[in-house]
Amino acid sequence: MALFTFKLPDIGEGIAQAEIVGWHVKVGDRIEEDQPIADMMTDKATVEMESPVAGIVVRLAGEPGDQVSIGAMLVEIEVEGEAVAAPPPSDEVIEAETPGEAAIEDVTDVPEPSAPAKAGAGHVDSGFLPPQEHGVVAEQPILASPAVRARAKELGVDLTQVKPSGDHIRHSDLDAYLLYGQGQGYRPAGRSAKRADEQVKVIGMRRRIAENMAASKRNIPHFTYVEEIDVTALEQLREQLNGARGDRPKLTMLPLLIVALCKALPDFPMLNARYDDEAGVVTRHGSVHLGLATQTDAGLMVPVIRDAQDRNVWQLATEIRRLADAARSGKAKSEELSGSTLTLTSLGPLGGIATTPVINRPEVAIIGPNRVIERPVFVTNKMGGKEIVAAKLMNLSISCDHRVVDGWDAASFVQAVRKLLEAPAFLFVD
Repeated sequence: MALFTFKLPDIGEGIAQAEIVGWHVKVGDRIEEDQPIADMMTDKATVEMESPVAGIVVRLAGEPGDQVSIGAMLVEIEVEGEAVAAPPPSDEVIEAETPGEAAIEDVTDVPEPSAPAKAGAGHVDSGFLPPQEHGVVAEQPILASPAVRARAKELGVDLTQVKPSGDHIRHSDLDAYLLYGQGQGYRPAGRSAKRADEQVKVIGMRRRIAENMAASKRNIPHFTYVEEIDVTALEQLREQLNGARGDRPKLTMLPLLIVALCKALPDFPMLNARYDDEAGVVTRHGSVHLGLATQTDAGLMVPVIRDAQDRNVWQLATEIRRLADAARSGKAKSEELSGSTLTLTSLGPLGGIATTPVINRPEVAIIGPNRVIERPVFVTNKMGGKEIVAAKLMNLSISCDHRVVDGWDAASFVQAVRKLLEAPAFLFVD
């Protein structure tokens, strides 16, 4: 028998170390060649590391949350035969598999005046694997997504004891097991379930979010401006477009809002910018690379629509869906998660009257549409008198970096966007 040392390879340009997000193996496990052994997180993505040899695991580099330098020992494996030298770190970048979860934003569910979604509705993870592929042994196959399996493993829950409410185990089934125990019965009406205290280590994506948000609030003097917009005509236009969409994707308000932003930004270049505060340089970008704050199981991710100003509403709708699906399924590439010049964030069906979103540093502004509601408003009729009509209204929030953007500029930009949204025909006129 011989000892093989698997060193952490080069997994991206300019990356010096990576964080251990989770182990797929433990000391004493027998593993096969190409078997997943660990998930490692860089600043841009989570990468699944695979074993280059078969053997028995004898040593691991650390615990989840620990940092490992490029070229340092990740795993030691006992193999048959003579001693094997570890291969040098590779220059090949392994395709990122980012875990599929502002607490918060969901860009595919844009604020609409429709009824809220039914409880429990949402995205279902795909790619269910037989239990033996995840180290779980059961008399019958356990159907559960990788995200559910990872959560159950972290909580120490045996999935064979969890009763699925459908054809596979969901997060809600896992919650029910934690609340009610093995039987997963329901509590009597009027009583609240008691659950044990839980300590959750802040690692991986959640730690990245915490560090980025803290740095943003610590370094950037935020200010927020909110304006009310009458979107009655815009909603009518959207319904008409959807009635003639054919096989094209259904339009939410989001693509129309993006068109308005892109049309207004050329007159306000200070908002489509990135600020390098260490160098003291603001780069005002000519193209709009729009970040979309998206909720995934792992936390906030911001996929980017490149050159949003060159796309029509149907192309924007298609790209929004593609990027959101890629982020949630963990298939978003690192280049799709960086380089945004302005970010759009929405609480979707949760709505809200107004928000104070945190800037996606080093950008200088972030925009958040809020819930659309129907309210009576006074309007001037043809005779010059006042009358009350029903209108669909939406608040639009913007947070800006006051070191770079003045309040007057932010307010003027939102007013320009408001004019476009309240007279939506101008969205399609050069």
